[in-house]
Amino acid sequence: MIDELELAFEDQSTRGRHRRGARKKKPKGRGGGRSFVALLVALLMLGGLAGGAWYGYDRLSGFFSTPDYAGPGTGEVVVQVKSGHTASDIAETLVAAGVVKSSAAFVEAATANPRSKNIQPGFYRLRQQMAAAGAVELLLDLKNKVSQKVTIPEGRTAKQTYTLLAKATKIPVGEFEAAARDPEALGVPDFWFKRDDGKRVTRSIEGFLFPQTYEFDPGSTAKEMLTVMVQQFLGVAQELKFVERVQNDRKISPYEALIVASMAQAEAGNPDDLAKVARVAYNRVYSGDFPCSCLQFDVTVNYYWELTGKKTKASREMTTADLQDPKNPYSTHAHPGLPPTPINNPGQLALQGAMSPTPGKWLYFVAIDKQGHSAFAETLAQHERNIEIARKNGVL
Repeated sequence: MIDELELAFEDQSTRGRHRRGARKKKPKGRGGGRSFVALLVALLMLGGLAGGAWYGYDRLSGFFSTPDYAGPGTGEVVVQVKSGHTASDIAETLVAAGVVKSSAAFVEAATANPRSKNIQPGFYRLRQQMAAAGAVELLLDLKNKVSQKVTIPEGRTAKQTYTLLAKATKIPVGEFEAAARDPEALGVPDFWFKRDDGKRVTRSIEGFLFPQTYEFDPGSTAKEMLTVMVQQFLGVAQELKFVERVQNDRKISPYEALIVASMAQAEAGNPDDLAKVARVAYNRVYSGDFPCSCLQFDVTVNYYWELTGKKTKASREMTTADLQDPKNPYSTHAHPGLPPTPINNPGQLALQGAMSPTPGKWLYFVAIDKQGHSAFAETLAQHERNIEIARKNGVL
């Protein structure tokens, strides 16, 4: 059988003879069959081409559009944004946590949102498989930030601070106590534990746990938290030039000034009096104008009782034996000079007061009103008159 395809491959010398010679008649119906098959093949080919084109378009459209989830997502996952992280860094973190579908989607969403530059370091609650634009919004909403927030007021002792930290973080008090045994491991420089008054140095974390509100990252250890507080203290002291000022102006060691700041924090009932109480402390210990250079501050007696697990007392409840107990190394009635360590953790105003006390020759003070203001006196007679004022005001 010779058809058009066969003729295409015949030798040119024979093609003319076939055409000039008589042809056999084609059986009826064969031409129609071939036409039908050809049409069917053409349709199948067209269908295949169309299907391939659609598949290719679908793949290409997916290739050129950014993969992203739709909707608000489900469940909850906590992710960390580290300090210095770029949008690309954050995007990789979110992809790894299953929050967004692709890094490109998050970067595009962050670029489209001008507020994205305000995303802060920290831990955030997000959802899995959520739209990248939604993830940007959640990172900008500080309600989603996860932290262990705790406020340490001025004048709290280290033991009281551990209790506050333990309550906020669920870390046992014992872990804070263990971490605090080595103040230098927490970042306190060695030079702080030097005294110019001839007294033996007792290394303690007391005084170095700066009071303020902290937000600790989830998973922080007791040591890490105390280290942050020590670094905050050192930063404030540096800003105040505390070390240089007390050495140059007060002519004492920074540790002695820190002890005075802690006592002023404990004794002053009003911030206005912090620098005046510090002046009284300096006058009693260093001027030589007060009997035996003893501070005679009742708060130091209570500090030792708290330190050793004994019940503390109000000053009016203390007996002479309590105040003059020679076995209490913190009794500033029984022992001259400053106590072995600070007796609490003073705030910035107390540090300033100890660094730059108010000028005056006062040796006495007493609270005279219910707002905590004190009256200061140079002589015992003046002090007794101030005590009468306090009694009339219902303070004593």
